[in-house]
Amino acid sequence: MWNKRLGIDLGTATTLIYVQGKGIVLNEPSVVAVTKGMNNKVLAIGREAWEMIGKTPEYIVAHRPLKDGVIDDYEITRKMLTYFIQRVCGKSIVKPDIVICVPSGGTEVEKRAVLDAAYHAGARKAYLIEEPMAAALGAGLDVAEPSGSMVIDIGGGTTDIAVLSLGGIVASQSVRIGGDKMDDFLVRHLRKKFNLMIGERTAEVLKIEVGSAMPPDEEVAARVKGRDLVTGLPKAITITSSEIYKCLYEPLATILDATRVVLEHTPPELAADIGEKGICLTGGGALLRGLDEMISKALGTPTYVAEEPISCVALGAGKVLDNLKSLRDGFLYTKGRNG
Repeated sequence: MWNKRLGIDLGTATTLIYVQGKGIVLNEPSVVAVTKGMNNKVLAIGREAWEMIGKTPEYIVAHRPLKDGVIDDYEITRKMLTYFIQRVCGKSIVKPDIVICVPSGGTEVEKRAVLDAAYHAGARKAYLIEEPMAAALGAGLDVAEPSGSMVIDIGGGTTDIAVLSLGGIVASQSVRIGGDKMDDFLVRHLRKKFNLMIGERTAEVLKIEVGSAMPPDEEVAARVKGRDLVTGLPKAITITSSEIYKCLYEPLATILDATRVVLEHTPPELAADIGEKGICLTGGGALLRGLDEMISKALGTPTYVAEEPISCVALGAGKVLDNLKSLRDGFLYTKGRNG
């Protein structure tokens, strides 16, 4: 009996699972709702738990078990992975082989924790691959050729920036800024300027609907509802796209600075290749309006958004699955039975 092979993008905001021969079959928020107390009983996982954020009674907490791209609560992460894997594989007694992705800037302990969580969630054998490599593969970049390719993968918790050539990462940076941090900046701005407290779901929707990395050509306004910090009563304000652009400037500037550092450490021959081919943006953050234009203008380098930016890391893990036998020696870590 053949075992299934899964490619998993275990993201701070979302988990995607690719099944060899089928494609991406699961795309769920990385959120778990549990009861408070000693037993931490799991009540909901994925989209159902995400719907609970900010709406739970005192004895229930809906939270993300990963923070800034790494595991913040190991046991809850393992339970979430177990649930997702069982949804994909059913009750089969044959355990799957799993390729799981990690940020390139994680510590050895953080990477080992992801590997252990995948193995104890039901993998026969688990392999780790760095996210920028998976993102580049998923975006269709030919990383094996003797030519420089550059990818910026902007996830929920981290942004991974890498230059790749001849099947390896030549220069890279990983900064713990992603879509969640952008949401935090919006929450803090509304609290400070308008005395308005909003939840993380509201901030995320605001960023998606009105957010921009460039000064907007046409002003757009959005109505935001939350709680007045002075009166404690419900309150609504109108915020413009120009104001949200200013809120997002600081986290985007950090990503831009990290990109400059990677380019400064890139050999000149590969830098010339990148100047010709451009920088590829992947991850959910790549969908922020005007981000490709902002990076292109700031660095003087063509920049474009991958065809399926949100799915690139999982698709790249899927491509690794197709070549698992020949690529095994190139992985960071493996755990489980040989086969």
